[in-house]
Amino acid sequence: MLPSIYIPHGGGPCFFMDWNMGPADTWHKMAQWLGELGATLPNKPTAILVISAHWEESVVSVGSHANPPLIYDYFGFPEHTYQITYPAPGAPHIAQQVQQLLEQAGIACKQDSVRGLDHGVFIPFKLIYPDADIPVLQLSLNSSLDPRAHISLGEALAPLREQDVLIIGSGMSFHNMGLLQTGHCDGHSDQFDQWLSKTCQLPADQRDAQLMQWAGAPSALQAHPREEHLLPLMVAAGAAKGGANMIFSDRVMGAVVSAYQFD
Repeated sequence: MLPSIYIPHGGGPCFFMDWNMGPADTWHKMAQWLGELGATLPNKPTAILVISAHWEESVVSVGSHANPPLIYDYFGFPEHTYQITYPAPGAPHIAQQVQQLLEQAGIACKQDSVRGLDHGVFIPFKLIYPDADIPVLQLSLNSSLDPRAHISLGEALAPLREQDVLIIGSGMSFHNMGLLQTGHCDGHSDQFDQWLSKTCQLPADQRDAQLMQWAGAPSALQAHPREEHLLPLMVAAGAAKGGANMIFSDRVMGAVVSAYQFD
């Protein structure tokens, strides 16, 4: 059975351009790690379900497009980054299962057969599985941004792991654009990262309880003035009740950014 994983997806199309907002190698370590991630899994997924920070709906929505287009939801980047392709097929049959699982858990869900994949999906997966030969579908966040609701989402989706569907939360463990753009995160990222790493390694029931109270953690609101980039971690954590480990960490633009695997 595959783990569920929380990954950082970088800044816009950062892995596919010359980076001029800091050192040229700012994103190299993260790009290398993403490129090696697939090889660390016990087997190739039958499908990939991604919860991205960049899709919110008042009713949780699952993409059911058979051939999802790409949404270039980043601005001010080089023209060629708007020509990036990732022609992975969709997975309407998995979307149907997602809706059924969520509704059985008392969570309202609708299918969206029009929306494509945003950059929180196609940018990292162009590195993780560059052949684009695994069906990919996306699940929205709930616009309530309630951490308990997102842990419950993960719990409801857990049976998909028995089918080797890879559940990925795609965000950034530190996401304060104001501080990142200055490169001076003033220790906030270190404090929050230490709390997050310690919390993720707790037994699942304690982990979930702590994650629900994330806003009270050291430097939490400095790390996440708005929590949409953290909530995909909640879904990944909810989908797995085994142990968890940090599987990547780097300092990017002055901030510690980490990834976690939940077994």
